[in-house]
Formats: sequence, structure tokens, C-alpha cells
Amino acid sequence: MRFDLAAVTRAIDFFRHVLRLSDGQFEGIPFELHPSQAFIVGSLFGWKREDDTRRFRRAYIEQGKGNGKSPLAGGIGLYGMMADGEPGAQIYAAGAKKEQAGILFADAVKMVKQSPHLANRITPTGGVHVWNLADLKTGSFFRPISKDTGKSGSGPRPHFALCDEVHEHPDRRTMEILERGFKFRRQPLLFMITNSGSDRNSVCWEEHVHAVKVVNREIEDDTTFSYVCALDDGDDPLEDPSCWAKANPLLGTILTEQYLQDVVDQAKAIPGKMNGILRLHFCCWTDAETAWIARHEFEGCVDPDMRIEDFAGETAWLGLDLSSTTDLTGVAYVFQDGFTDDHQPKFALFARGYTPRDTLAQRALRDKAPYEVWERAGFLIAPPGKKIRLDQVAADVVRAAQDYDVEAIAYDKYLIKDFEIEVDAAGATLPLVEHPQGVNQRKDSPLWMPGSIDAFERLILERRIRIEDNPALRSAVASACFWTSPAGLRRFEKQRATSRIDLAVAAAMAIGAAADKTPVQSPTYQMMVFGGSAR
Repeated sequence: MRFDLAAVTRAIDFFRHVLRLSDGQFEGIPFELHPSQAFIVGSLFGWKREDDTRRFRRAYIEQGKGNGKSPLAGGIGLYGMMADGEPGAQIYAAGAKKEQAGILFADAVKMVKQSPHLANRITPTGGVHVWNLADLKTGSFFRPISKDTGKSGSGPRPHFALCDEVHEHPDRRTMEILERGFKFRRQPLLFMITNSGSDRNSVCWEEHVHAVKVVNREIEDDTTFSYVCALDDGDDPLEDPSCWAKANPLLGTILTEQYLQDVVDQAKAIPGKMNGILRLHFCCWTDAETAWIARHEFEGCVDPDMRIEDFAGETAWLGLDLSSTTDLTGVAYVFQDGFTDDHQPKFALFARGYTPRDTLAQRALRDKAPYEVWERAGFLIAPPGKKIRLDQVAADVVRAAQDYDVEAIAYDKYLIKDFEIEVDAAGATLPLVEHPQGVNQRKDSPLWMPGSIDAFERLILERRIRIEDNPALRSAVASACFWTSPAGLRRFEKQRATSRIDLAVAAAMAIGAAADKTPVQSPTYQMMVFGGSAR
């Protein structure tokens, strides 16, 4: 490897002397790269291999919103088209949707119009809505592409592929189509730019994790350049402005401190916007777009010393979330755990998941969850086979009814008949109570999903529940998403969740059953009689 300073100077000078910015206060001024941008451009175009081709073929850039990622990408695309010495260069601006791809491309179009050097040489196509930039002299072009663009006959042969807002890409399809065309080029580049996301089952999270591992030298990948902005552990962007620059390298140039202060104030005033602001402006990978329960509230209830064996013989309620044959089944255990000073009942919560052992490793990769670690720790139970063993679930629930004073087992109707067959085969009778999942009718009882969700939240916020230190349950609660009715009633929506939430569903059902039957403790009074002489 060697560093080619002349190549770096040439690329940076292209921005400075050829490109012009557009819009607002930057209209028409030369594109003078910020030091952080110069570092990115210099690294990409400076490092060379022994055959004099560029070292980096992939670049992952993650920064806060408003740090000039799209203009930078557009400028790199124009350099690849006009000044990189690649005959017939094909440059693509790729987005999850056509509109998204057009944002990055529009920045490039504006720079062409602002630049006398480029405007005289590049031919735009499309009139008011330009969809292609062509350099007829070299047979090169620059255009947007997306998953819904459609297929061309021979397929793209990109010199540079510029992928915008990777966190919005639903899958790898667009990027894979572009990368397959790299085989026709000597030194292609996939340039990915994005904000942080909320979906840890996404292509963006995969690229984020890979980029961080490359930076930390956990894996060897000389083809990937990583520039990942993030806060440090313990940083609080809502209270400490000194950490803002870590996620926003262009703070003070494009972004102002007043602008970020305004969005911070908005996050504090409107809780529903909190996660979106943390994600977009401070590079925080949030658990869900709008968190169900704030992490610090949940962690405030976790008791690392609590063991389910300590509750032998105690009053218990169970929640049973049965699943299809190859996913997760959740069983939650809620115990009465005393009363508060004002006579409100307190509870303790445990949860266990069931999953097939034979496919555990494959599904851990698919779901990006450490199932094998959780199984070794006892939080997941994985009997041999390729399907969930309802007989094992039934046997454990029957045993729980023997070990604890189980008042009710809340269940959803899905697969309950199959479960009852296994219970009958074990010669047992269980106190099963149906727990409706829908929001069709209002009930006074918390033993339905909207009421159970409300009860779970209330117990956490009031610190009336101790929760086992269980990473599988923690992940489920952090990933939970809801469908909400016009009346504000909620039910879990597994399809939108960022991870498996079966244990959270089971926990809510068990808490609903407990809240339905647990009375408030009546206050006790003590009469004291004092004797004395009569007068």
C-alpha cells in the first residue's frame, strides 16, 4: 500500500476549483471541503494498491442529519464521471425509493448548473426534471436508480455507486445489483451515506456493525473505508452540548448550535419525537422509532440478584404467547412481591423463551440475536428438533403449577388447542384464562392487550415491579412496536418490531392477569388503650 498525495490534491482541487454549492447562504460559492470531508476524500483517492488502483472499494459514512453528506456524495460522483480517467464511466445515485435517489442526484445537477466548467461539457436530459447527466465526449453518465426504477437489459456497470440514506433501504437488492456490475471495472467504489437507524434487522445495521469492526480492527478488510460518527458512553446530548460535535463534524459551518438546541428542546417537550431526534441528529441507534419504555425506566426495575427459585410456593400468574413452529414461544411468570407503603401491590417478573435447537444457529444469524448465548444462560430453552416442542412448554408450565400457587395462565387463542392436548396428555388441569389481543371493545378488566400494556407501563413507571436481569426480555421490550387505534388503544405489532418481542407479549399478558386479580392491600390499624384513674 502507498499514499498518493498527488491524487489527493487533484481530487480536493476538483471540489475547490470546479464545483460550486447551491441553495441559501452557500449559493454559488466554491465547494471548499471541510477538514472532515477532506479526510474522507483524501483517504478514498489517496490510498493505492501495488497495481496503482485505489485501495478502498467500499465506503460507509454515518453522520448526523445536515452534515453535507449528499453534496459530498454528489461531488464524488461528478469527479468519478469527469475527472477519474474512466472511459464510459457509469455513476449511479441509489436510494430506497426513486424520490430518495433523486435527492442526492439533484445536488449533483445543481452543482453542474453552478459550474461553468461542467455546464459547458455535461449534457442534461429531462428538461425541468433532469434524470440523466452525460459527458458525450467520454460516453459517461450519472443518473439515479432505485429498487422501483425497473431493470435495464444488460444491467448497470457502475464505476461509482452512491447509496443515499442506507437506513431506509429495505434490503440489499439495489446495492447487490450495482455491486455485481463492479466486475467490469478496475477500481469501482460503493459510497454509502446514512443517518443512524432503528432497525437492527436491516442492511444498514449490518454495514454499521461491519464498519465499526473494521475501524476497531476486529476484522481485516482493506477494501472498506469507515467513517462512523457516534457519541461516547455516558454522553447526554440532551443536557451536554459539548458532545454534539462528535455526531456532527460540520457543526459551526452548515449546522449551527442554535439549530441543534432547538431540536433538543423539541425532544424534551414532545416525548414522541425523542428517538427520531436522537437517531437523526446524534447518531444514536434507537431500539425502535418511538420507544415503548425508556431504557432508563426499564433498567431502574431490573434486579440482578433476583432468582425465580426464591419464589417457590408464592402466588403467581403466567402469560403464554404461543408461536408458529419455528419462531419463539414466550412464557412469563409474575409473582406477588409485597406492597408499597401506600398499600399498592408489587410484583416480580421472569420470562423464558422456547425455540427449536436444530435451527438455532441459522435463526440467530437471521434475527441478528445471540440466541445461543441466551440459551446457554437459561433464558431460552431449546429442545432438540426443527419445531417448537409444545410438549416441553406444557411440561414446564405444569411443573410451574406444582412449584407455585398459580392463580391464572393468560393465553391467546392461537395454537391453544394444541397446547391443551399436551396438557391433557400430561394428566394435568391448568387455570387457563383467555387474554384477548384485539381492541374491539372496551373492558374494565386489564385482562386484554390494551389494558395489559397499560398495566405493564404503570408498574415500571411507579417502580412497583422487579424484573429479572434477562437480556432476551430486555431485547423484546426495547424492540416492541404497536398498532394504535383512533381511540389510543394499543396492541403489539410483531411485523414492525426490530427484534423478536414474544417475551414482552407474554410478560404483558401475565401482568394483565395479575392486575386483574390482585386486590389493593387494606390498611391495617392498631388500637392502643391507655389506662388512667377516673376522676
